[in-house]
Amino acid sequence: MGQLNVQAVGGDAGTVDVRFVAGESYEFAVRGHQMLVDQPSEAGGDDKAPTPTELFVASLATCVAFYAGRFLTRHGLSRDGLGVSVSYRMAADRPARVAEVRLSLRVPKDLPVARRPALLAVASHCTVHNTLTSPPTVTVDLL
Repeated sequence: MGQLNVQAVGGDAGTVDVRFVAGESYEFAVRGHQMLVDQPSEAGGDDKAPTPTELFVASLATCVAFYAGRFLTRHGLSRDGLGVSVSYRMAADRPARVAEVRLSLRVPKDLPVARRPALLAVASHCTVHNTLTSPPTVTVDLL
């Protein structure tokens, strides 16, 4: 059984614990929630769950949606129709990584035109987006 312990340093801290399940599947636990990651069958997995890369992209998309939703609520506007579509492209060269992410924020139909620039500014500064534009120090230790 493999295990990875990730902890935030400075400010608010959090932990995530990961353990090997079987094949290409791993389970992770965060704040009492358990989720699975896997690989598609063509990559040797059982395709029982999203890949870590898909979760990474989904994390960005849901963070953008969350910040946009908070903006709308703060301004007394409806979240009905709010959504995010995202497409991403993997790099063709090494190291393996996501090379490009394009997010499209679907706004409620009744959003005043004057509020659109502020909504975009807020949504573009969600925590995950900020982390990508100001990368953290990442350290991997062996236990």
